[in-house]
Formats: sequence, C-alpha cells, structure tokens
Amino acid sequence: MQYIWNVWPLGNWLISLIALVGLFGFLYFMFIKIVRRTAGYVFISIAFVLLLITFLFNSLHGFIISSCITVVGVTISFFSNLGDLRSFLSNPFRKTQVKNNKFEVEKIYNRETLYKTIETAVISLSKSRIGAIMTFEKNTSLADSIKNGVQIKAPVSAELLMTIFYPGTRLHDGAVVIHGNEIVAASVFYTPTTKPFAGKYGSRHRAALGISEISDSVTVVVSEETGRISFAVDGQLDSVDQESFLRVFENYMDGVSEE
Repeated sequence: MQYIWNVWPLGNWLISLIALVGLFGFLYFMFIKIVRRTAGYVFISIAFVLLLITFLFNSLHGFIISSCITVVGVTISFFSNLGDLRSFLSNPFRKTQVKNNKFEVEKIYNRETLYKTIETAVISLSKSRIGAIMTFEKNTSLADSIKNGVQIKAPVSAELLMTIFYPGTRLHDGAVVIHGNEIVAASVFYTPTTKPFAGKYGSRHRAALGISEISDSVTVVVSEETGRISFAVDGQLDSVDQESFLRVFENYMDGVSEE
C-alpha cells in the first residue's frame, strides 16, 4: 500500500490540503446545521473521519474524487456557512444554541387561577351586556386566523379583557385569541358559519361557530343584546347561565363533553 507522501509530488500536497479543508468545512456545516452537536465534539469527530477518508482515497489513488469533494465542500461551507465559521473561529468549543419558535415550552401557570380570571371577565361582561368573543386555542393552531387581527401578547387579566371589549375602543370588534395564559391577539375576524340554526343569533355567534367548525378551540360568546353566555365547540352552540359558566368552561377546556 502506498500513500500520498510516497507517490505524489510536493505540488499535490497543497491540493490535498485544500481538499481536506474543503471536506472539513462541508462536514462541519452538515453536523452543525443538522445534527446540532457541540462544536468541539464536531471538530474532533470530523477530523477523525477526514483522516480515515484521506488514507482511503490516497491508498486507492482517488485524487479526482477528493478534488470533486473539495469544490463542493469549499463552495457550500464557505458561502452558505460564513457566519457560523466566524463564530466557530472566535470560540471553537462553544455549545451551539438552538432556537425553535414553533415548539417553545409554555410557561407554567395556574390553570385554576386562569379559569377564575376568565369567569370574572365573562360574568362582568354579561352583567353589563357588553358583547364579546374569546377563543381559547387548544391543539389546532390558529396562526392563520389571527393574521388579520392585532398582536397583543399580554398576560390574561380580567381588566384587560373588559377594556378590550368595552364599546368604543379600537379593538372591541372581533375576537380575542388566548393561548395558555396569554392573550395572543385581538380584533380577529373569523369566517362565519353557513349552517342555518334556529333562534336569533348575531355575527359574533356565527363567527364563533365558524372557527369551531375548523378547529378544536373553545369559544365563549357574550351577547350584546341579552348578556347571554354561549360556548361554540365542535360546530355546536351551547348557552349557559352565569352560575354554571366555570364548571362548563373547565369541562370544555379539559375535553369533557357537556351532552
């Protein structure tokens, strides 16, 4: 078996070194972007892999193959990963931080306290006959629905909910979307249901039914004319009195049928 230092002239050493660096950059890019391991660990692992590949290519006189890998490796790793390379060179053994906005961990909150806060707001709105519609996001994402609304991203409080729905304010029309213990958006407008139903119901109730038909959300509606409280869940509308609100709300949020 003959290696590079025995059969290749000195000029090819430079090319081999470039091939090695290019392949290293390419593999480093793949490891950091896909595997997301610690940079120091990646450095050592790739160095070991490159050593094996180099000996294999040299023993088989695979200079053309290594040259092709050089072109691909240098191009991708340099131009596509320039920022990461700068960070790595400034601190090679730092741990790579991974940001994942789609699956962030929810903050821990007291569900009982949250439900009591919602009850306080809904009962107050009902007694004052202030129209309101609140949608509580569960498993189905409402990201597309809230695009037409106004971003809020504030902790749930009875005072804030009552202020939002107070007549004359800029956000009182449309729905409030709540995820966990956060008011995500206000003044959100849903596509109303086209299903006919008995009784006199306004645009809020039809909008609430519309969102309940395409998601597993729970929507609370307060009638502006009568103060009546209703739930829109799974395409069905259920009216409740003030005394039963908290129990029914908890059951719907926990997935317990009210039939």
